Amino acid sequence: MLETRLTKLLGCKYPIVQTAMGWVADPRMVAGSCNAGGFGFLAGATIPPQEMERDILQVKALTDKPFGVNFHMYQPNASDIVDMVIQHGVKAVSYSRSPGPEFIQKLKSAGVVCMPTVGLPKHAIKAVELGADVVTVQGGEGGGHTGAVPTTLLIPQVIDAVGEKVPVVAAGGFKDGRGLVAAMAWGADGIAMGTRFLLTRESPVPNATLQRYLDCKSPGDIIVSRAMDGLPQRMIMNELLADMEKAGGIKKLIIALRNGMAFRKHTGASLLGLLKTAIAMSRSDDMTAAQAIMSANAPMIIQKAMVDGEPSLGVLPSGQVAGVIDELLSCEGLITAIVREAEQRLTVLASRANIH
Repeated sequence: MLETRLTKLLGCKYPIVQTAMGWVADPRMVAGSCNAGGFGFLAGATIPPQEMERDILQVKALTDKPFGVNFHMYQPNASDIVDMVIQHGVKAVSYSRSPGPEFIQKLKSAGVVCMPTVGLPKHAIKAVELGADVVTVQGGEGGGHTGAVPTTLLIPQVIDAVGEKVPVVAAGGFKDGRGLVAAMAWGADGIAMGTRFLLTRESPVPNATLQRYLDCKSPGDIIVSRAMDGLPQRMIMNELLADMEKAGGIKKLIIALRNGMAFRKHTGASLLGLLKTAIAMSRSDDMTAAQAIMSANAPMIIQKAMVDGEPSLGVLPSGQVAGVIDELLSCEGLITAIVREAEQRLTVLASRANIH
């Protein structure tokens, strides 16, 4: 009942994708998602260069199922990651901003599925022109960088734009089988979830941080802010975000530089390289220097919460769906529940169609 173009292309049993959340989507989570029949992406943008191959091999040791790697094509070690993906037979890559046409062509030539995340129909069209085999589309309910168009309106638009050419995966606000069936009814080939997988037993996120997510009792508690890098991001309001909302330009620049220096250890970038990246981003995306530096090293700010277990000192990217999740299932338990509910809903809909 749940076989789609996506499952055929990725080689997974169910059209359920675990997204590559920085510091969260580690080998254990990826393997757990894949072993349960979904498709998991390893968060390659927040793995130190010297540890990237180690984590790919660890996933392969934990599962014989296909999986993917996420990375930024502008990060200093992007070329090395492309080579590792090809060398180790990784099934797919995901990426978002600043796609590199030369990397995309190299990956496609090696048979790697290219699966960018986009936020508007025009971005989906451009991604397909550049060679995307699948597009993941995130509506405004999704966590992290997000747009203003809700999933219910955005997904059908993108399907109309590119759905005949490539599979479309719906993201933003999904957590259960009802959502999967709804996405398929719009014409999507599957769903992608980040926050819902973050709140599983395989999640490496410390308990103090997980509790902040579970304490959200309403989707309205999870806001969109531009305070970090000038781009709209959906996050849980906490102490750091409140400070950044009130901070002036100088304070934001100091915060940005402090975190940028720390992030150098994880990217291999020099201070000069970091500044060059920031200047380039500020020119192309109309950012201030502080916003550009913050964008370049945002993973370090997120790390405080996701790795160090200090949720008041980092930011908490989150989809609105956290406001309606109150339990930590295993990846297997989560995917099994989604599939069971989706099949039940499809059976009910089919019986109604037969009646009429």
